[in-house]
Amino acid sequence: MKNRVVYFFVLLCVVMAVVVSNLRAQESQNKRIGSAAAVELLVPVDARGLAMGGSCIAFVEGVSAIHWNPAGLGRLESSAQAMFTSMAYIADIRLNYGAVGVSFGGFGVVGISVRSFSFGDILLTTNDDPEGLMGRTFSPAFITVGLTYARAFTDAITVGGTVKVISETMARANGSGMAFDLGVQYRNVAGLSGLNIGVALKNYGAQMDFGGSGLLRRATSSEGKRPEQYYRIEAASFELPSLLEMGIAYKRDLTKDLFAVVTGSFVNDNMALDQYRIGGEIGYTMDKLRFFGRGGMEYSPKSDVDEVIWGPSVGGGLYYAAPGISLMLDYAYRQTKYFDNNSMFTLTFGF
Repeated sequence: MKNRVVYFFVLLCVVMAVVVSNLRAQESQNKRIGSAAAVELLVPVDARGLAMGGSCIAFVEGVSAIHWNPAGLGRLESSAQAMFTSMAYIADIRLNYGAVGVSFGGFGVVGISVRSFSFGDILLTTNDDPEGLMGRTFSPAFITVGLTYARAFTDAITVGGTVKVISETMARANGSGMAFDLGVQYRNVAGLSGLNIGVALKNYGAQMDFGGSGLLRRATSSEGKRPEQYYRIEAASFELPSLLEMGIAYKRDLTKDLFAVVTGSFVNDNMALDQYRIGGEIGYTMDKLRFFGRGGMEYSPKSDVDEVIWGPSVGGGLYYAAPGISLMLDYAYRQTKYFDNNSMFTLTFGF
């Protein structure tokens, strides 16, 4: 019991230190919106979490926790789990995501994840062909590969971390960087069954650099007979969209076969405005089947109306347990302003 108290207060001190540091920069966040690199790291990759408004960091577990809070991977219910997600995002962009987690007993759980975006073919325009009449196209490639480790130190406390390698390629320009996530989950807080808290620090790392032959420019000397030469534009580096998220969740059994979960979280983003997220889930168990209904939303009190494009989200899920394997199919739908609404499917296997 003493160890749990010590862990909790150490976690609380770390959180408070980060919060104070981030709040000092809050006044300048308005000027920094839209200036971060690798913002694709913020796009949800799990239909269950998206349907709950992204408020699930204190409750999420298994491979779906790699994005929301890596500590949740330490609560993998099976020996191995695989997850695949596809989402119609905005402006004809499609997200594809896959993750695998394997439990190694007392050592902990190791997970690997791959996130990619499909933009389709885009017409290539240049100074020599500003209208794209030559019909040349290019297809951007945004790929992030992550390695996650999580472990349960006690029945109540799990800790996890992720190392992510980021790659962005657009025509003949490219960028690369590394980011780190760290998360903690504390279950049954103060001895109250079903009351959980979670904290996650995500996307922390050095600024992202850009290069490639697309930054080369032709230069002709105005004096003498020097031949035409190329020079390289030195591209500026950009900060990652690092953030601190704190969440709480409460699960309660309503009947023998029916349960409900209420979740909430606070997000402090160093490149955007603070957000509050709330969500809920209700589940019903019937023999080997479980049915889920979900809903949620996020709210940013300091943002202008035009800056908020995400509306409420809803979704559902179906879980089936068969001998030696479990199957989970989740769906989420999020209302979106100016673009087509988001639609996400996630399929999860447990072995």
